Amino acid sequence: MSLQKVIVTGGMGYIGSHTIVELINAGYHPIIIDNLSNSDRSVLEGLEAITGVKVPFEEIDLSDSKSTAQIFSKHADAIGVIHFAALKAVGESVEQPIRYYKNNIGSLVNVLEAMANLKIENFIFSSSCTVYGQPEKLPVTELSPTQPAISPYGNTKQVGEEIIRETCSTKSSELHTISLRYFNPIGAHNSALIGELPLGIPNNLLPYITQTAIGIREQLSVFGSDYNTPDGTAIRDYIHVVDLAEAHVVALTRLIQKQNKSNYEVFNLGTGQGNSVLEVIQSFEKTTGEKVNYKIVDRRPGDVEAVYADTTYAREELGWATKRNLDEMTASAWAWEKKLRG
Repeated sequence: MSLQKVIVTGGMGYIGSHTIVELINAGYHPIIIDNLSNSDRSVLEGLEAITGVKVPFEEIDLSDSKSTAQIFSKHADAIGVIHFAALKAVGESVEQPIRYYKNNIGSLVNVLEAMANLKIENFIFSSSCTVYGQPEKLPVTELSPTQPAISPYGNTKQVGEEIIRETCSTKSSELHTISLRYFNPIGAHNSALIGELPLGIPNNLLPYITQTAIGIREQLSVFGSDYNTPDGTAIRDYIHVVDLAEAHVVALTRLIQKQNKSNYEVFNLGTGQGNSVLEVIQSFEKTTGEKVNYKIVDRRPGDVEAVYADTTYAREELGWATKRNLDEMTASAWAWEKKLRG
């Protein structure tokens, strides 16, 4: 039996690359589509070193509808699509909203159109807990109300979900979709051969910690110490990127095996517990023996005080739960940072 082919858009990126490894581990045959706007070709070497498989890679821009149609036609025998490809920097999206809508929404529409034309039915959408905004109550369930987005990036995830939901609800649609709303992925593969590779100044906490510890950044700014949390710093639900990658494989298999309860489902992916910024720094210092030079500064506009997931539904319906703890996340991120600079 030939391996089932899966198209992975944005497969050279942080979460995408880790998902490629897990797809191969599960016996799938992934095809990467990526324009390398926020990733590097060297990721392919890491993937091959980990898996022993040379992963096919198509370098195209999915916001070009003609190129998208052509490349999907080339892989018309794909059993499903996992769609990561998107610009994702919140601050940048505020400065360049048109670019974000054109890229994130335009590429999604092109991918859905190509899938419909080729009758590819199974679709996993990379969504985000940003759709919940500042939740009225914690933990956040899949039924928690979505709030007006506080950035164009967040809005592209909300609008993306709406486009998919409406597409799935048409009488003629054969599309079966699971939207996965991630909380805060951190860490790296335990081989230290792939990991988070921010271009320029990192937008996320852990790469900033590792770059500060290794001497690339002078100091880490902790935004706000007066939140209504145990230590005053903001709380997030940090999830190991490999746990997150494994969830994509579980979700895709659910669709392929037709175990989904409806043709549009949503799952929160988190650990179910929150950690503060200071707790992440403390975990990093404990697991690595490195001190982090940080200072407390004013709150950052648009930051949510606390958000973490209720993981009951994902555990009961998907049969998936996280296995890796915060110390494993921070230790693996440091191993990757050292490998990168070595």
